[in-house]
Amino acid sequence: MKNTAANNEVEIDLLHLMKVLWHRAWIIVLSMIVCGAIAFSYAMFMVTPTYESKAKLYVNNGSISLGSSVSLSLNDLNVASKLLPLYVEILKTRETLEEVISTAGLDYTYEQLLGMVQAKSVNSTEIFEVVVTNTDPVEAKLIVDTIVKVIPDRIADIIDGCSVRIVDNAVVASHRSSPSYSKFAMMGVLLGLVASVGVIMIIDLLNNTVHDEDYLSETYGLPILAAIPDMSKCKSSAYKHYGNNAEQTNIHKM
Repeated sequence: MKNTAANNEVEIDLLHLMKVLWHRAWIIVLSMIVCGAIAFSYAMFMVTPTYESKAKLYVNNGSISLGSSVSLSLNDLNVASKLLPLYVEILKTRETLEEVISTAGLDYTYEQLLGMVQAKSVNSTEIFEVVVTNTDPVEAKLIVDTIVKVIPDRIADIIDGCSVRIVDNAVVASHRSSPSYSKFAMMGVLLGLVASVGVIMIIDLLNNTVHDEDYLSETYGLPILAAIPDMSKCKSSAYKHYGNNAEQTNIHKM
């Protein structure tokens, strides 16, 4: 860091900062390891695993048919695609989800169940997917199965000429959907990297200690008239005599 006294501007020497970071690389690496380990441990022991169960449904509207005789027009497909958001909204209504709670015998409120249920179109097709996230994989499948049982009548009651067909039934999840231990660990490593580099840079930028004569000349633009070398660190043979005399004088004084 160079502090120009004339205009009170602060200039950052990037090469100097790179050297500082290199000399303290062990601190950065240690911070990354510690933060990564903490994040991994937090995900493993503090975060409750969740599981997903999915089912895919196809809603047939009017003249659209996927039976043995396929008769689809472009207008039919456009209508079906536009109706998908409506199907999702019907699924998320209070009456639909409360019927799911009652049918499955669940101990949830409407708001709690709404937070578990997601529905979306599959690859911009006329098929929409129902996804339930729960801490119990068996209960997640139960909720999806109940939705699949309840939603056909709900859609048929609201939209005339609609029928729902199951494309893919739900299964009990064998693996958790979250948390991802590797993702938590990587986030911890990244946090340790950013935090350690930031602290080291701030400490160095706030450090106004004069380390050598170059700092004075470059910072304040003043000529250096004389410099007193550190005899204890001087390796030149020309100054060894003075260093030895200084050590002997200290010994005699003791």
